[in-house]
Amino acid sequence: MDLNDIVEFLQTAARSVGAEIASPWFYLQLGLMLAATGISYAVGAAVRAKVDMGSLAMGWPIPFRLFMRVLVGSAPTALFAVLMIAARGIMLASTWPSRSYLLAVSAKLALAWLAILLITSVIRNAFIVRVVSLSAWAIAALSIIGQLDPAIDALDSVSVVLGGLRLTPLLLIKAGALLILALWLTNIASNFAESRINRSTDLTPSIQVLLVKMIRMGLLVVAIAIALSAVGINLSALAVFSGAVGVGIGIGLQKIVANFISGIILLADKSVKPGDLVTIGDSSGRISAMKTRYISVAAGDGREFLIPNEDLVTQKVVNWTYTDKNTLVKVIFGTNYDADPRLVCKLAAEIAATAPRAIKGKPPNCILTEFTEAGMKFSLTFWIADPDGMDNVKSDVMLALWDAFKREGIRVPYPVREIRVRGGALPVETIVEVPNG
Repeated sequence: MDLNDIVEFLQTAARSVGAEIASPWFYLQLGLMLAATGISYAVGAAVRAKVDMGSLAMGWPIPFRLFMRVLVGSAPTALFAVLMIAARGIMLASTWPSRSYLLAVSAKLALAWLAILLITSVIRNAFIVRVVSLSAWAIAALSIIGQLDPAIDALDSVSVVLGGLRLTPLLLIKAGALLILALWLTNIASNFAESRINRSTDLTPSIQVLLVKMIRMGLLVVAIAIALSAVGINLSALAVFSGAVGVGIGIGLQKIVANFISGIILLADKSVKPGDLVTIGDSSGRISAMKTRYISVAAGDGREFLIPNEDLVTQKVVNWTYTDKNTLVKVIFGTNYDADPRLVCKLAAEIAATAPRAIKGKPPNCILTEFTEAGMKFSLTFWIADPDGMDNVKSDVMLALWDAFKREGIRVPYPVREIRVRGGALPVETIVEVPNG
């Protein structure tokens, strides 16, 4: 189909529309359609007001529950189709079929839209539902009015040849539709595989994440290859772009590729894994997820740090639970010189031993570390079974030390400053008031 054919097609369509509008039967059909639309919306509003959509089909399987909710929500469309079919039947019995053509078209369009809504009710993604619904309805509308083949020819008539590849709007639409379908099926398959892998108790968390990533990437590559091959695109024809595009992608995606490779390395060597408590620079928390580009570290106060995988490979990382979750807690405190250091060490060790989270098999230790101008410094160490809440444990022990020191009369040193004035009194600022005027 060339440009002249397109122009002739448009002129023919314009003449047909003009002849249809000039007929008085057009306005009769239009009035029936408007009346059916008003009745349908009124009945649909009454149905939605009486039916609780939240509890509708409760207890049914999710696909059937969604189907029923869509069916009730589409009651106006279904009623409109029924009214159009009834009006079409009455007019067929009383006059020529051509005088009720618009009623037949509107009924078919309403039934097609109802069928599309019911079919797409199983799709969870709202964006995909819109794209699929509008695309399917457009194809159905062209088919109903008998213009699907001319539209396909028009979309295939405009082309751009790049290397050995002929690109047309029709080819791009087909490729896009198949890609959406392939990616949707890929997402379903990968989610199913992920659920099965995560339920396996024989695999470590890092191996589970690694397998899920490899399956997702593999299915994605296969889906794209199948979709392009299905529309007739020879993948070897894309080789003409591989040089320049490959260089551009390599330069622009260096960090992304580096983070992806670093993520695979982290999963393979198991240096960090989901659930580990880590400190990276100024960020501390527990690893909640390991993604393709970054890891998510939950700080425990509502914040989550998204740290690139490359940083974990190239920077210093403190993993509190790498081989053992047992954590040493250190409490530094001081007393004045009036206290007996042996008594202080004994009290501190007893308090740490009675802490609820202290490991009983590893006794606490308290040593005198330094004599300072203000007093003596001590270091109390003890073990807990998990680093979570280490600051809370340290605070509880320090509060217990404070109570014990108050009970035993042991004082904690604090800085004392003496000010000596030589040669008289301190200077006093004198303010002289000057009267106005």
